[in-house]
Amino acid sequence: MATSTPATTLDPARLIERLRAVDPTAATAAHDQIHVVRAPGRVNLIGEHTDHNDGFVMPAAIGLEIRIAVLATDDRRVKITLDDTGETDGFDLDPIGPPRRTWIDYAAGTARALSQAGSPVRGFRGLLASTLPRGAGLSSSAALEMATAWALAPAGRPDLDPLSVAKAGRRAENEYVGVQSGLMDQFASACGVRDHAMLLDCRSLDWRPVALPLDEVTIIVCHSGSPRHLNASAYNERRAECERAVAAISAVVPGVRSLRDVDARLLAEHESRLDPVAARRARHVIDENDRVLATEKAFAAGDLAEVGRLFAASHQSLRDLFEVSSPELDALVDVARSTEGVVAARLTGAGFGGSTVNLVRRDRVGAFREAVERDYPAQTGLVPTVFEVDAVDGAGVVAT
Repeated sequence: MATSTPATTLDPARLIERLRAVDPTAATAAHDQIHVVRAPGRVNLIGEHTDHNDGFVMPAAIGLEIRIAVLATDDRRVKITLDDTGETDGFDLDPIGPPRRTWIDYAAGTARALSQAGSPVRGFRGLLASTLPRGAGLSSSAALEMATAWALAPAGRPDLDPLSVAKAGRRAENEYVGVQSGLMDQFASACGVRDHAMLLDCRSLDWRPVALPLDEVTIIVCHSGSPRHLNASAYNERRAECERAVAAISAVVPGVRSLRDVDARLLAEHESRLDPVAARRARHVIDENDRVLATEKAFAAGDLAEVGRLFAASHQSLRDLFEVSSPELDALVDVARSTEGVVAARLTGAGFGGSTVNLVRRDRVGAFREAVERDYPAQTGLVPTVFEVDAVDGAGVVAT
């Protein structure tokens, strides 16, 4: 079975020395001039494709993350080197040019959005290392945006509150990168709370931590080995289908601005006005919002059987109504459901490949790993990666 990137990859002392080795400016800088920032990825426990419909989500920031060793400069130039490949790219802050359709756009778009929000930014030389697997649906793009926001900050941290920094990251993705995503990914990376998930109301932006029963279960992410294929075009298509449903209902029901304003009764009453695809998308979003709130109650009551039922219903809806699952994700969920000690399993992230999230009783983690290693490759021919992850705090500076 494939394993995760070694944690030593993110050792701050190592990152600082690597930055000195690859960047001439950093090579001569004093030790106290270089610092390290971090931003976690996220796993969404439940609430998929509800964020861009003003709904409810329940993500958790996870210990797989991006770190950047940072040397601040006064030349209004950002240059970042990738630790794993040695690739270097960058951009000028005055002005920030058009997007180039590469990974650097997430950093440049964040700088642009922070400047538009009135938050000062500065140039820097950086070395970026990550333990987030690419294409796994664990929000490496949001982690890059949040780590960049901290790296750009003249005072060592952004002068905006974490939720406002998350909003800047979303604007970067929406307006600069061109993916019409919601706020969930950036929110989780910026605002994470150790040992908790967070329930976010994507309309009001009110949120609250949700205690997880981590004395009983652990969070395990299984990467399918099939990269996530929900690109900007497919994601935006799903969003447009939801908007078609809203348009059809709002034409006859005043006050409907998003699927958040539609409940099951209202959808049933007006479903004939919707095309079949838009109706399926709407049904998923409406039921998924209910499942998020029910999951919070189940966690509070210690009802893990109900959590498992809700995860299963979510996966089925994403497969059949929102149509973003894949044979690989379905196979991983089937393996999980047939393994004793697995409390809950579903796909996580936007779908079309990527990962599943599983809640597994602590004494059955080894058995679950063995089952995935044995049964999943036999069904798909792919090699999975299994990550046991912690729920961690949001972005910040790493102590060195």
